[in-house]
Amino acid sequence: YLAGKADECKIIVEQAEDEIAAITMAISASFTGVRSMTATSGGGFSLMVESLGFAGVSETPLVIVNAQRPGPATGLPTRTEQSDLRFVLHASQGEFPRVILAPGTAREAFYLTIKAFYLAYKYQVPVLLLTDQYLADSLFTDEKFDNVPQEIDTFFPTGKELSKDKNYLRYRFTETGVSPRIPPSWQGYESICDSHEHTEDGHITEDPLIRNKMVEKRFKKLEGIAKELDHPLMIGPDNADMLFIGWGSTYGVLKEVTESLLKEGVSISLMHLQSIWPFPDALVGKKLEHSKRCVVVENNATAQLSGIIQELTGQRPDGHILKYDGRPFSFEELLNAVRKEINL
Repeated sequence: YLAGKADECKIIVEQAEDEIAAITMAISASFTGVRSMTATSGGGFSLMVESLGFAGVSETPLVIVNAQRPGPATGLPTRTEQSDLRFVLHASQGEFPRVILAPGTAREAFYLTIKAFYLAYKYQVPVLLLTDQYLADSLFTDEKFDNVPQEIDTFFPTGKELSKDKNYLRYRFTETGVSPRIPPSWQGYESICDSHEHTEDGHITEDPLIRNKMVEKRFKKLEGIAKELDHPLMIGPDNADMLFIGWGSTYGVLKEVTESLLKEGVSISLMHLQSIWPFPDALVGKKLEHSKRCVVVENNATAQLSGIIQELTGQRPDGHILKYDGRPFSFEELLNAVRKEINL
């Protein structure tokens, strides 16, 4: 489909020979100043992990779509699951900032992809769109998407800004952690990119003080990123006795179940997370404090989001509703499971 729209939309679509080639091509394109992305499922993302670290340390913007399916290995290759959350959060050796967005509908997928490119190129970090087979294969009828940005900000410094300092430093230490980024040989300036730890001008170093400062510089970006992420979507009263939390493609069925129970007079609310990382721990923690019971709904076997909530808020959800047979939740199935949780 994308290849068929290439001329009309002025994009280049390349079916690479494998996932390693796909991500390195995307990184190379981004390095030269082109907005680029690549898409795969969990098995293919496994092959991309080493290059993900390259994008992280070189501070090269990158958007990756991971449409999750069940594993391990080939698993159930035509089925769906939400079991890669911990994987994409910790993928690659070492530590570097990243963003994880998880759309629950076609509309969210559309706007979160725009947001992914914005965040990746403004903050020079990898952004992962974590969807799944179920959402990728779904059909939606929706209102026309509006408010689409007509102009794209490259976040390159202007010539006037560069002229203030003749000594251009690709990895300059700044208060925000974001350094001036230009394409190679742009306006006669030299831009050095390195997969090793490096100095401000991009040359390899093992100096311990510089290493510390570079790690801290990269993680400074999370402060700015966190302020730009969307808050969780809430359905139901703020003071409901029962709080359900879901993420990604569980949104549709959770919304339907929540609205059905609200009509019955049940004191229930839904929190849908579409911005997963940086995690909104303050907002989620406050919501847990004011709920008598919290249950997390996920398409995985180990309650991955629930574990992250406990880790970052210090509060353990009271229960889980999990499914990991490769199929999404049905309305009747989830409604019955929720009724058991609230003793209806």
